[in-house]
Amino acid sequence: MSSLHEMAHAKINLYLHVTGRRDDGYHLLDSLAVFAGAADELRLHQGSRRGGQVGLRIEGTFAPGLQADDCADNLIVRAGALLRAHVGPDGAAQLPDVDIVLRKELPVASGIGGGSADAAAALRLLCKVWALDIARAPFMELATRLGADVPVCLDQRAARMEGIGEELTPAPALPPCGMMLVNCGQSVSTPQVFRTRAPVFTPRAILPPQWPTLAEMVRDLAAQRNDLQDAACALCPEITTVLDVLRAAPGCRLARMSGSGATCFALFDSPAVAQAAQGAVRREGWWVWAGDLCRSGGRAVQGIGAVLA
Repeated sequence: MSSLHEMAHAKINLYLHVTGRRDDGYHLLDSLAVFAGAADELRLHQGSRRGGQVGLRIEGTFAPGLQADDCADNLIVRAGALLRAHVGPDGAAQLPDVDIVLRKELPVASGIGGGSADAAAALRLLCKVWALDIARAPFMELATRLGADVPVCLDQRAARMEGIGEELTPAPALPPCGMMLVNCGQSVSTPQVFRTRAPVFTPRAILPPQWPTLAEMVRDLAAQRNDLQDAACALCPEITTVLDVLRAAPGCRLARMSGSGATCFALFDSPAVAQAAQGAVRREGWWVWAGDLCRSGGRAVQGIGAVLA
């Protein structure tokens, strides 16, 4: 039996504009996504049987938020089914069965793409162990079928997301900085947030090719917004408290909610400054992480990890 592992890093939306809505009801977005050092971990163990079946066990800090009955419908298991369907029944019959252990260290349903990052990590792992050579374009199409956030999570690199999230272009070059993530311990329903938001649209942001300094990046990001933040705060007022606490943290340059919530982020001059500010932010029941951004393919300074106060 062989073993492989992949990290599934948190995806952070530095801004998120709802730019329109398609006839099928899907909203069109413009967002700048980056990846933090905070991550789930997937470990894959290859068995001796054939058929390409994917078993899943979930452990870790946030495992209780994912019930055992949910495993059959987990995006990791669905990633395996998608790849089996892609290679067809004859090809799938030759694939070794695998067992995946998901160490869940990112909050569930929290606006940082945890499930999508897990699905993307599963796709990377399964393609390795099953020796699948799928061209990038069809691979991205497969990923989109699992969720609009899955394609950007495949590379785990900063990228601009448009369309429903699947249209990716390079992000501006980012300056060195630190980041803190805070989740208040409450889940927010993405469909409910979209139903609650004011039915208005925000234009596509104008971004430079690079930000030489954090001050310049913060200046430009401050001119943008998260169009879902007000609705999420109305549904979960504690998000407003988190944002107030982050903005008051020593060294905070910018604080905003990520995705549809409830996780919020703050930018700092360096990972060390972000880590030093953790003590001023911790509250009972809050998940707090501070450290660096991933700058290439998921590699990042991990910081001192997450803390559940």
